[in-house]
Amino acid sequence: MVAPPRLNRLAVAEAADRYLTSVQVESVRGVLSPATARSYERDVREFAELVGSGRVLDDVTGEDVDDALVRYQASPDGRFSDPSRKGAPGRSVATVNRFRQSISRFFAHAARQCWVQADPMQWAAPPARSRDRLRVERTALSASAAGALLQASAVAPAAGPSRAGPVRSPRSDQALALRDRLVVALLLVLGPRVSELARADVADFTREPEETRWRIVGKGGSIRTVALSAPLAAALEEYLRELRPRLADRRPDDPDAQRALLLTWRGRRVDTQTVRALLARAVERMPAPYRRPATPHALRHTTATLLVAEGWDVKVVAELLGHRSIATTGVYLDRIEGELAAAIRSHPLSAGLTAPEATVAGPPPGG
Repeated sequence: MVAPPRLNRLAVAEAADRYLTSVQVESVRGVLSPATARSYERDVREFAELVGSGRVLDDVTGEDVDDALVRYQASPDGRFSDPSRKGAPGRSVATVNRFRQSISRFFAHAARQCWVQADPMQWAAPPARSRDRLRVERTALSASAAGALLQASAVAPAAGPSRAGPVRSPRSDQALALRDRLVVALLLVLGPRVSELARADVADFTREPEETRWRIVGKGGSIRTVALSAPLAAALEEYLRELRPRLADRRPDDPDAQRALLLTWRGRRVDTQTVRALLARAVERMPAPYRRPATPHALRHTTATLLVAEGWDVKVVAELLGHRSIATTGVYLDRIEGELAAAIRSHPLSAGLTAPEATVAGPPPGG
């Protein structure tokens, strides 16, 4: 008879350290993307603080998990330095559900390693739903709004007053219009994840007279290659020729900066927050009728929605976005205003429902 495995009663902090070591191994092997690994680490570290890092992990109950989730949801969202930019205090339902998934993965690993007798997540309250089957609001921009955003990204903001005089010297973002236009164009036309864009290197682009291609390193180390349209390739060439060399010269001894496609004013590789900030500035410069909050992920939705609306097969769109399943792509497709009415008007049976021509009544048969 085989003896059951022996329970290893680790403290929460030690269990978290061991688990996150395995997460880093998966990241190095390409099973997890670096961004996903960082997200797991951030969530598990915070969970350890919420339940008590010195407690024995096997003593954590479903009620403890529920209490940690409630306190996590009520805590300030660190992504928003300006609270007025967030619609409500605390964390969103989607953020809490992501945190819950990270903790579920942690406890599943703990159960396999015999750090807990049973997974407490099975007794925790079920996750909240962020929305019903229908979306609360559209995420994708219309074609007109997307065009307005692209135009706004290429316009440098006007110089404002300074303390010393009526006009101040141009801000750093005024000299980065070529970069900002390229970023928004790549997000709108090709729909990459913001992390994929931030870690793109110049060497990832194959630039030939006939065609320019981008080798995108996606989730889990997956690779996909997409072709740039002629206008998009021209915007890339202009940025590489006119602006990037000046930015790269500011950090000549930084090997990462010398490789990176997109650089900040100080010559460092841009991060995801930089991309979100430049997008927010472009939104502020949009005409008022089109102006609405937009994130890099919203532009990814826009790419998918507009391509499908133009008649492209959803399988092609899934390949462009780097989705392994077209079911995932379906989540990205938002309804375009007026689309339902247009579909009803173009229904193949609509023509057969027209009223028949009136006929002149004649005398009855035999009359």
